[in-house]
Amino acid sequence: MSQLDSAMDVFKLLQGTNCRECFAPSCLAFAVAVFKGDRRLGDCPYVDGRIIELFEGQSRNRAGTELEHQQALEPLKQKVAAIDFSSSVERLRASLSGDKLIVKCLGKDFSVCPDGGIISDCHVHAWVTEPLLNYVISCSGRDLSGKWVPFRELSNGVTWGPLFADQFEKPLKQIADSHPELFENMIHIFNGRPTASGIGADISIVLYPMPRTPMLICYWNAEDGLESTLHVFVDSTAEDNLNIEAIFTLCVGLVRMFEKIADSHG
Repeated sequence: MSQLDSAMDVFKLLQGTNCRECFAPSCLAFAVAVFKGDRRLGDCPYVDGRIIELFEGQSRNRAGTELEHQQALEPLKQKVAAIDFSSSVERLRASLSGDKLIVKCLGKDFSVCPDGGIISDCHVHAWVTEPLLNYVISCSGRDLSGKWVPFRELSNGVTWGPLFADQFEKPLKQIADSHPELFENMIHIFNGRPTASGIGADISIVLYPMPRTPMLICYWNAEDGLESTLHVFVDSTAEDNLNIEAIFTLCVGLVRMFEKIADSHG
């Protein structure tokens, strides 16, 4: 589940029309109230129900949010505890270090302990924890097809596709437009790999959120009066190796990290 770290994160989920149907004087005022816990995201009549389901409650105080996060992880940890790590290495494209399972997430090593705990040299974000545990539990180990498809063409893509486009592709394009170094960051920070995608994009980068769930990010430069374009593709086997909500959570977390990197560079 993705984090709402500021009132501006809440504001980005709103239409920004200042319609006042929520009885707040503006969308920004409403976003501040939601982040403080004085209002609910669902009080806005125009927020998509799927967004409400994903983000509702995250504007509460950090202690409460952390407690809820830990409680949500408990069933996953119990399932992980029942898994034989030694027989799961090939299925997950992972490795073993003592009694821990080592899984690469976005090019970084994450150690999954027998009790479901996660250890890494880098910060263990909430948007990584749940997808990683879900990957260990549900990855089928199916080999990649090598066929790139739009997110909406996955079996559950009709439901999640519009939300994916709005919460991942659109903000990622905005960052790429204003920060050309974005793709270099993807390569150097997350072990992205430039590739000849065959799709004809000006820039094509492959990232591996999990070892068996690669994604292809394609960017076309603005030219001849046309706007730039960015689309994200996944392997056609993606849902066999990670459920679609976990894929979405990883992607939204990733774009929010890039937003923070972009903000830190002005």
